[in-house]
Amino acid sequence: MSHKRIVIAGTRSGVGKTSIATGLMAALAAGGLKVQGFKIGPDYIDPGYHTLATGRPSRNLDTFLTAPADVLEVFSRATADADIAIIEGVMGLYDGHKEDGGGSTAAIARLLAAPVLLVLDATSLGQSAAAEVLGYREFDPGLHLAGVILNRVGSEGHLQLLRRAIEDYTGVRVVGWLFKDALPSLPSRHLGLIPAVEQREIKAILQELAAGVAAGIDLREIVALAGKAGPLPPGAGESFARATAQAGARVPVAVARDEAFNFYYQDSLDFLAALGAELLPFSPLHDTALPEEAAGAIIGGGFPEIFLASLADNKSLLVDLRRRVKEGMPLYAECGGLMYLTRSITDLEGRTWEMAGIVPADCRMQTRLAGLGYRKARFCRDNILGKKGDTIRGHEFHYSTLTPLADAFSPAYSWQVGESFYYDGYTAQGILASYIHLHFLGNKQAAANFIAACKRFLKAYRRRNALCNY
Repeated sequence: MSHKRIVIAGTRSGVGKTSIATGLMAALAAGGLKVQGFKIGPDYIDPGYHTLATGRPSRNLDTFLTAPADVLEVFSRATADADIAIIEGVMGLYDGHKEDGGGSTAAIARLLAAPVLLVLDATSLGQSAAAEVLGYREFDPGLHLAGVILNRVGSEGHLQLLRRAIEDYTGVRVVGWLFKDALPSLPSRHLGLIPAVEQREIKAILQELAAGVAAGIDLREIVALAGKAGPLPPGAGESFARATAQAGARVPVAVARDEAFNFYYQDSLDFLAALGAELLPFSPLHDTALPEEAAGAIIGGGFPEIFLASLADNKSLLVDLRRRVKEGMPLYAECGGLMYLTRSITDLEGRTWEMAGIVPADCRMQTRLAGLGYRKARFCRDNILGKKGDTIRGHEFHYSTLTPLADAFSPAYSWQVGESFYYDGYTAQGILASYIHLHFLGNKQAAANFIAACKRFLKAYRRRNALCNY
């Protein structure tokens, strides 16, 4: 296994680390290296860019959603045949969980013994850039801050001023620089960047990113710095091997994957597969029915609000989904999937679109954030993922709200902040849908319970069919 790895961190959000990290991945891959991309934190969109840039599924590293041993296992599995790992950070270098500051880019870099390159937005900065870099270096002297990448530099003279100040006062080398407008802008909307899967011109954009990064950063030096990473610490988990050993017979599970629904952690899906799931992709936009053999279904997050007309028009899929649920097929949905399962979604223009009608609620989009943050929640009642009182860890980020249609609405989760209790989602026989995104590797028992529910349904379904045929 290659131990070459490097973290691309930022002083804060918006400094250009996604563009630089993705461009670096694309440039190294174009040079013939097997590049493994990673994203720190609960992000679905950036990994999509990494995946297209490298030709390999990007992975998330998060010590709130999964244990440190799981992070080490994910990293080791993904880099087993890679030449180099490029790890994109989240927010600012030291920004982490509210509770303890853990899970930050710096924390993951320390866990992986990886050197860090700090991206600094040079806009309107002179010698003060040195003070900023010095602060980041001194905040955690144990972190290996290997260099600085300057972004949005104004001119050659500006570059020399910044470079001299940073290197003279901090001892940290400037290993690359990009002049203002050297990189193409990545298109964005209310939840951040537009997913790569929606963009027709994405390959051309990635080529521009690669060329821009290669022009401003010495790729050979980046590879050399990545080679200075320390040995990976012991303690990697063995969750995948244990799951595979205990999996038993495989069970077909339909997974919604198209332009509207594409928010999945790759290792979450891989863990379900290790437990015995045969994952069958389907499209709520384009398919007229679920895969006939499916014994369970997962509808993840995404941007259903962008495709409401097409989703509403695909009535045959909605009918088939309702039929399967009525038969008792286990159905798990999160965020965008929850929205799709409601009676209706009202968009920002006030137009209302009929959806699946499986969750007895209406959904409405709004312009301000409705939910954001990590969640440690408890099940309100027994369901397909666990028992009442069991805890899960997840994350939510959404701009829509839910209005239940009945007093008997059954929430899926509850959690407490101070003296206040909060509730989320909906659960009923065979259904669990909520705004909370789960990583099944960090919620192993919930994953196992879902697969077991699918197997029970498949067994009962086959028994019913045999009796009917008899």
